[in-house]
Amino acid sequence: MSTKAYLLLADGFLIEGKAVGKIGTSGGEICFNTGMTGYQEIYTDPSYFGQIIVNTAAHIGNYGTEDDEQESDGPKISGIVVNEFSEEFSRKTATESLQQYLEKHNVVGISDLDTRKLVRYIRSKGAMNALISSTLTPDQMKAELAKVPSMDGLELSSRVSTKKAYFVGDPTATTKIAALDVGIKKSILKNLAARGCYVQVFPAKTTFAEMDKWQPDGYFISNGPGDPSVMDYAIKTVKEILNADKPVFGICLGHQLLALACGISTYKMHHGHRGLNHPVKNLVSGLSEMTSQNHGFAVSEKDIEKNPNVEVTHLHLNDSTIMGIRLKDKKAFSVQYHPEASPGPHDSRYLFDQFLEMVRDEVLVK
Repeated sequence: MSTKAYLLLADGFLIEGKAVGKIGTSGGEICFNTGMTGYQEIYTDPSYFGQIIVNTAAHIGNYGTEDDEQESDGPKISGIVVNEFSEEFSRKTATESLQQYLEKHNVVGISDLDTRKLVRYIRSKGAMNALISSTLTPDQMKAELAKVPSMDGLELSSRVSTKKAYFVGDPTATTKIAALDVGIKKSILKNLAARGCYVQVFPAKTTFAEMDKWQPDGYFISNGPGDPSVMDYAIKTVKEILNADKPVFGICLGHQLLALACGISTYKMHHGHRGLNHPVKNLVSGLSEMTSQNHGFAVSEKDIEKNPNVEVTHLHLNDSTIMGIRLKDKKAFSVQYHPEASPGPHDSRYLFDQFLEMVRDEVLVK
């Protein structure tokens, strides 16, 4: 017999469904991802830390889980909301069902509800806090939901970052990249290593001076969760990298930190961009690309207009939000989306090549 579960939103909207994953209670900011595949990569992306994910794909769990499809050491989400949940899976290479995987990693979820209606509601009302519970009554849930902190002003990167520096790639590689881990995905590191880089991944609060001791050829600022505007430690580090005139590439949260280091503010979006089919125009080449995105904060368009040293390189074709910038007086650029795209299209992987071309040109100059 299935266990009843409830989903309660901060504005009082309540939905009843069926419990999946771990039996229990969990809260976070509710948001939706429109990707048709890649649920395991989404759940293990550190950028989703503190969030409840609504999958818009109708069927979730139908191809099971595999260890090599994790973007970190395990799920980082607060919970899942799905329409139809499958405990059976068809893929022969899968090691276990999604139900087994969620139970093992203590992830609470709810299924058998109208996710289309819920997504339309979030699109209208905006991202907000929510609570999933299969152990509390709706009245009891209200008190628990009140304890969930707002994502606006919340620093989370230090909670998901590595505690100790580590290496990825071939130690004999000629290009050394220092990666500041503020919530990095494994696929990003794989893309750098595949292009002949030896990468040292540093904890979020590592200083520039500490990273520079390794004498890297370039710096990478990763994706990650939370509000970038409260990450004073990381903004300071990026400023120091720029002041030293080192090559820099930032993705997602790294993009926002680069902007903040240049005096450009960020703001919380109404409901954010999360999916695998977001159209972006490259203003430099004139070409468009389909992109994988996951962010609830964006860079201020007005502030960029006031900064003559910052050029917009990419725009979102749906809402004209800033998707990429580069500094005219420094060897630095960033994008708001995910060129490694796991899951998602590979249209944007050229950005890794551009970064390494910039890094290697700098090495030749020296």
